[in-house]
Amino acid sequence: MEQGRRSEQKATRFDVKGLKEDGSFEGYASLFGQEDLGRDVVMPGAFRSSLAKRGPRGIKMLYQHDPNEVIGVWMKLSEDIRGLRVEGKLLPDVGRSREVLSLMRAGAVDGLSIGYHVVKATKDGKTGLRKLIEVDLWEISVVTFPMQPEARISAVKSERPTERQFERWLMRDAGFSRTEARRIVAGGYKALPASRDARGGDGARLARAFREAARIFN
Repeated sequence: MEQGRRSEQKATRFDVKGLKEDGSFEGYASLFGQEDLGRDVVMPGAFRSSLAKRGPRGIKMLYQHDPNEVIGVWMKLSEDIRGLRVEGKLLPDVGRSREVLSLMRAGAVDGLSIGYHVVKATKDGKTGLRKLIEVDLWEISVVTFPMQPEARISAVKSERPTERQFERWLMRDAGFSRTEARRIVAGGYKALPASRDARGGDGARLARAFREAARIFN
């Protein structure tokens, strides 16, 4: 039986379906019984003790495991038959949280990662497979790279974006200038000059942008 206090991390993927203005989302931060890329398997009950001891507000929501980047709060954390289920809320008044919202909408960031200390674990000497029986969970981060590819956020609630949010998305992610973005927001496709559309093929580019916007914001 292994015992220790070395800090470790383990990431899972989430599936972004949209984001509500208040930044709320839910899903799984860890899956039970599945071998991850680090040859670890988290066992049912592994989080029970730390959840009882700390509760959701005692476990921090960070960005990329940086303790200086607190981006939200966990509203509910619980174990079920599948794994560690989480319900959290990004804080829109925090600058980094707004950036994370945009990254999640675009699918650029799609990972949740737990930060923990191993309390009890067993390791198979032949296969090298380690079973995590009890861990001391202290933070869950939104991250870039996953270690458990099958675990995802199951629902991220969505509302229609504001005109300012859509304008910023058109400039940053769809490649339009500020002037063009404002014209599109105000008048749609017909607001773009015909000469520019003919020269640069912007009709097709705008159509792709609208399709992508519909996928992200709905």
